[in-house]
Amino acid sequence: MNTLSHEPFLRRSFALARQATEKGNHPFGALLVDAGGTIVLEAENTVSTEHDCTGHAETNLMREASKRFDSDFLASCTLYTSTEPCAMCAGAIYWGGVSRVVFGLRESALLELTGDHQENPTLDLPCREVFARGQRSVEVIGPLLEEEAKQVHRDFWS
Repeated sequence: MNTLSHEPFLRRSFALARQATEKGNHPFGALLVDAGGTIVLEAENTVSTEHDCTGHAETNLMREASKRFDSDFLASCTLYTSTEPCAMCAGAIYWGGVSRVVFGLRESALLELTGDHQENPTLDLPCREVFARGQRSVEVIGPLLEEEAKQVHRDFWS
């Protein structure tokens, strides 16, 4: 897929992030796209409403994806996310077997926006570094549409 084909899926992840905030959660959204370009699963952040510190969008997505799909299918999928996966989410993606991640906002840019906000104690650790420690490859594309991705967070954290 080229950059242009990533844009609609990233924009959908931004929409999911906005939906999460409308439900009282933090602004993060993720979706899983199969090899044919079909969205097969979507998830939002649920940390606040579920009172679950692991309720990040990507982890929620991978929890459900691993129940629904086999490892061969997941290996053929791309995970799109509004913001670069944190270390926990990168681990879930890795263990779930997804082979490609495309994100909007860099984790370091999120840290610049949120600072020391108590609801987002960001780990400034790029997902590429987490994946590089694994035994199989995970392709990472991003940041893309970063200004659009930032706006979702500006609206929430400010």
